[in-house]
Amino acid sequence: MRVVFMGTPEFAVPSLEALAATPLGEVVLVVSQPDRPARRGRKVTPPPVARRARELGLPIFQPETLRCEDAFSLLRDQHADLFVVVAYGQILRQNVLDLPRLGCLNVHASLLPRWRGAAPIQWAVASGDAVTGVSLMQMERGLDTGPVLAMAPTMIRDGETAGELHDRLSLLGADVLVNALTPLSRGALTPEPQCNDRSTYARMLGVGDRRIDFGRTASRVVWHIHGMTPWPGACVTIGGETLRVLRARVAADVPKDSSCAPGRILAASPEEGLIVACGEGTAVELVEIQRPGRRPVSARDCLHGFSIAPGQDTVDAERTCP
Repeated sequence: MRVVFMGTPEFAVPSLEALAATPLGEVVLVVSQPDRPARRGRKVTPPPVARRARELGLPIFQPETLRCEDAFSLLRDQHADLFVVVAYGQILRQNVLDLPRLGCLNVHASLLPRWRGAAPIQWAVASGDAVTGVSLMQMERGLDTGPVLAMAPTMIRDGETAGELHDRLSLLGADVLVNALTPLSRGALTPEPQCNDRSTYARMLGVGDRRIDFGRTASRVVWHIHGMTPWPGACVTIGGETLRVLRARVAADVPKDSSCAPGRILAASPEEGLIVACGEGTAVELVEIQRPGRRPVSARDCLHGFSIAPGQDTVDAERTCP
């Protein structure tokens, strides 16, 4: 089976590695986004999939767009049986979708039709979902609307961040993909149409999602913080200093004055932890934080040398984050 693989970020690397290792298919071309400036140094850097493809000795193609005739011709000339798309980052036109004999498969990090769109992992965590997973979908022109060929559910662990779930789902997606190749080649997979009435949309995240709304209940605040970790980050300003909050939990022992306004500091000591009032009389403990220019640390450890006075109010920090 001749396979063209399309992917860009770290999430797609395990699927590429699994395809390259299996005798069920031959990866004849890897398509990825172009090298771009990355991080603070703005050094031009290849995306993770392109870097791994080179390490594996696979042919790599990094066009700015697949809409030009040269790109289409190169894809057509591969005479591929299958295209596999994992977080590639470009929408495929119908003429591209029609090229491979067995169609185009997409590894999507949710149990479709829940969380169609760009950020399914983050929104599953931020919404407090108990279960998520990976779907193997037959691609069509709509956004993540194609029939589903296989699914693998998994529980979201207590206190799990989006970054941690991302790593688990990337491996799970690779397993689902490889396990589907044999029945796919035999025509033994039955596409199941999605129920559009049950769909939800996982919009792309932005800097505005860094804001922590302490007016919500503590549980929802915790979900949001974990869903925004590691990116874009959940941030709050306390005493004029903006902190990134990486982990939190519902405060087990809510201080007596928890009826005060949401966002007010209820406790701030190494013994009690950093506790903030939330909606409906609940409170959240900020467990792991990061000050500007420093490494993430336990909030309780940080409070040995970082003085925060109980009774002061937090301030929204939407656009600046350590």
